[in-house]
Amino acid sequence: HYVELTNYGATVLNVVVPDNHGISNSVVLGYDDLHGYLNDTYYMGSTIGRFANRIGDASFYIDGVKYSLENNDGKSTNHGGFAGYHQRVFDFELSDDTVYMTLKDEDGTGGFPGTLKLKITFTWNDDNELYIGYEAETDKPTIANFTNHTYFNLLGSDTLATKHRLSISSGSYLENDENYLPTGKILMDADGFINGRLLNDVVDSSRPIETGLNRYFTFLDQNTLKAQVELYDQVTGRELKVFTSYPGVMVYTAQYLNTIGRGGQAYKPFSAVCLECQHYPDGVNHTYFPSAILKPGEQYNEFIKFQFNVR
Repeated sequence: HYVELTNYGATVLNVVVPDNHGISNSVVLGYDDLHGYLNDTYYMGSTIGRFANRIGDASFYIDGVKYSLENNDGKSTNHGGFAGYHQRVFDFELSDDTVYMTLKDEDGTGGFPGTLKLKITFTWNDDNELYIGYEAETDKPTIANFTNHTYFNLLGSDTLATKHRLSISSGSYLENDENYLPTGKILMDADGFINGRLLNDVVDSSRPIETGLNRYFTFLDQNTLKAQVELYDQVTGRELKVFTSYPGVMVYTAQYLNTIGRGGQAYKPFSAVCLECQHYPDGVNHTYFPSAILKPGEQYNEFIKFQFNVR
């Protein structure tokens, strides 16, 4: 049981864990070699920054100063723009079961203010837990929101993930407009993910764009000791529990995925699920959302832990 990482994009390449018959294989999507990642447009397994998710009109204000970003998603900035961390080469250090990856993101890169120093801690333990910790500091007020964009398929095969059961400790989610930007409204979770739903019951593989999830769920509380998200596959008995310090999770069912991945597998809509724990999307542009502004002298300190079990 092991994890493979690369310092290109601080990316998770493989997570190999056993099923209920003791057979181990990788439960994340990926490519066979670096060439695949260099040409990737799906943020496959990578670290997302400086700001995960979308920023409306590719701009924001801090202290009355307007900052304009790169609009790489229609009129919006998504996942840090063209200078996103998924395409950056990180420095790294190894220590037993831990890899430390660091990046110095210069002032003005992609339009973001402040030189930001990011340290990511990846730890893999004997309990099949992958811990990802984010620490950052800046020399000017800026916005910061880091996450991991791994695509999970607990079947460990090229079968769709639509039979996975998803449970979220949430009663509400952010309403999106047609460009996946938050409208500012928080809606009650009518789909009942708090009780666990088969993705099949919610998405329709014949209409992936219309029915796929690209939705930010807010957690009921900030309890870092309980699993905020659970993903379960009955066929293999594999279960993924997600613990985090973040206030919510972006659930993306890969409805735009269309590429050839590891071993020549055809990755397509609903081949996997991304569980991107993060701060509120576009929070800096919504008065009632937490803004994720990081100031000099402050320490950004958040974590995501993926725990793999079998039932």
